[in-house]
Amino acid sequence: MPENLHRKPEPAKRPALAGVLSLGQLLQHSPTPMAALIEPGLLPASGILFVGGEPKVGKSILVANLALALASGFSRAGFHVPAARRVLICQFELPAAQFARRLAPMRSPIGEAADSNLLIDIEAAGHLLSAPRGLDHFLRAIRTAKADVVVLDPLYSTHDQDENDTRAMAALCQTLLRLRDASGAALIVVHHVRKSVGRHEIGSAFRGSSALHAVGDSYLLLVRPSPHVPTVELRFQFRYAPATEPRLLALDSETLWFEACTSTPAPVQPRRKVETTDVERALAVSGSVRFNQLRETIMNQSECSRRTAQLAIQRACQEGSIVQDNGQYRLPLS
Repeated sequence: MPENLHRKPEPAKRPALAGVLSLGQLLQHSPTPMAALIEPGLLPASGILFVGGEPKVGKSILVANLALALASGFSRAGFHVPAARRVLICQFELPAAQFARRLAPMRSPIGEAADSNLLIDIEAAGHLLSAPRGLDHFLRAIRTAKADVVVLDPLYSTHDQDENDTRAMAALCQTLLRLRDASGAALIVVHHVRKSVGRHEIGSAFRGSSALHAVGDSYLLLVRPSPHVPTVELRFQFRYAPATEPRLLALDSETLWFEACTSTPAPVQPRRKVETTDVERALAVSGSVRFNQLRETIMNQSECSRRTAQLAIQRACQEGSIVQDNGQYRLPLS
C-alpha cells in the first residue's frame, strides 16, 4: 500500500521560528490551542490519554463508550464531545464477532450516528508497536481510516517489552509518540495498574508510570468503591489542566453504557466474622460433605468471602468442632 494513501491534508505551515524572540513575537507566531476532543480536558487534540484500573472493572467498556461518543458527536456520562470525530479501535482481547456483539447494545441509544465514523482494525492482533513492521501496520490502518482518535486496548498486547524495565518502557513510550506524531491522531491507551494502589494515586498507579509520565497528557483511573455496589469511581489527573473531582458512574447492563450516578453508594456493612458455630450449623444442614461444598454453604449462609470461610473451617478442625474423615467433613459422633 503506498505510504501516502489517505494521508490527512497537512495544515498550512507557519514560518519557522529561529533566533531570539520577544514574548510578543512568540505569542504572535504561536498557533491557537485547539479545543480538547473530550471535555473537560480529558483528551487533548493530538494528546495521549491513559485509562487504567483493576481487571474486570470496566475499562474496555468505558473506552468503547468514549469511542462511540466521539464517533457520534454525542455527549455522554458527563463528558462533553464538541464535535464528531473519526475513531479507529485497535483491540486485541476479543474476536471480531464477539466485539461486534459488545458494540451492538451500545449502538441502540445512539442509532446510526457513529456508524460511518467508528472503524475497527480487525487485523490488529499480532502486530507489535515495538517492531518496525508492526508500527507500519498501525500507521497504515490509521491513514486508511483517516482517524482523528486511535484506541489501543490493551497496551500490553502491542509490545513485547518488560514493563518493569524503565528503559524498555521509555522506548515503548517513544514509539507511542512516533505513532501520534506520524498520524496526527490522539491516542486512548488502555493500560493495567500495579497490584497495590494507594487511595490518592492516579498516574503513578499505572505499570511503568515513571516512563508514562513523560508522554501522557491525561490519566483516567477506574476504581470500584465496593464489590457489592454496581458503580465505578473515576479519578483524573491532567498534565495541562486543573484537577477534576472524582466522578461516580453506574453501568446500564442492557445498553452497556456508563451513566452518571447521581447518588452516593450506600455504605457497605462490614462482614461478620465467621464463628465455629457457623461451620457447625452448615454441617448440621448438609451432613457429611467435601471441603468445597462446605465452604460454599458457609459463604452463602454467612455472606463471607472464600478466604474467610476457608479459615473458619480450618479453625473448627483445630478446635475439634468438626472432623475430617476420608476427604469428607462432618460433625463429631455423639
